[in-house]
Amino acid sequence: MACHVGFAGYSNSGKTTLITKVLVEFQRRGYRIAVMKHDAHGHYKEAAGADTTSFIDAGAEAVVTLSPEAVRIYERKANPDLQEQLLVLDHYDFVFIEGFKKEKYPKIAVFHTVEQSQIMRVLDPAPIAIVTDLDYTADGIPTFHSDDVQAISHFIEGYFKASQY
Repeated sequence: MACHVGFAGYSNSGKTTLITKVLVEFQRRGYRIAVMKHDAHGHYKEAAGADTTSFIDAGAEAVVTLSPEAVRIYERKANPDLQEQLLVLDHYDFVFIEGFKKEKYPKIAVFHTVEQSQIMRVLDPAPIAIVTDLDYTADGIPTFHSDDVQAISHFIEGYFKASQY
């Protein structure tokens, strides 16, 4: 069963950069990692002119592309459910989730600015950790600098070992 941990923050808070760094470290440690990103505003688009885009634009319910190194799946689905999609990725060791601020799963708050720190008021339950470059503390919540990838990775490992998630 995969361990699920989210990285929550507002736009340009450093979520993608942090996930990328932690992903590399976890792979170095021998883990298999999947990443799921929330596109809350529906901005993601397939590449214009690609065959898969033509199939999607024509109304296909699902498009699966098999290549020597990957499987890419597009499936039309009204109100996709996070928990259902996490089950699909359950054969990985960890699933790193970017976004889904309002879903209930362990999250790490990520922010660079005082304005972005307002994410702390949105997250319920409280995040399991904070990653920021600011001098910021919250009672009982471990805080890490965004460059301290080793410590962040160690914390995530320990969190799931301790909680038997």
